[in-house]
Amino acid sequence: MSETAQVKQQGTAAFYSQAVASFGVAMGAVALGIYFLDADAWVRGFLAIGVLYLVTSCFTLAKVIRDRQEAGQIVSRVDQARLEKILAEHDPFQKL
Repeated sequence: MSETAQVKQQGTAAFYSQAVASFGVAMGAVALGIYFLDADAWVRGFLAIGVLYLVTSCFTLAKVIRDRQEAGQIVSRVDQARLEKILAEHDPFQKL
């Protein structure tokens, strides 16, 4: 098998911090907008529940996409290992 090091793709701490801060600002802005909305309490409650449902759906979708991508990488690595094994065992000078 090949001894090539796998490059691990990972975001920087700054990117992670920016993503968390952006999420917090967006949720805070929506919460303030709903709180100060000139509407009945049930309308504001409905909008708040809708926002929470949307957020949880987005997290679930991101997780599913990440899991699918990771599964594809594992299959690709297994296929690559099989190919390398076949190539290592092949003797081009062997008589057929």
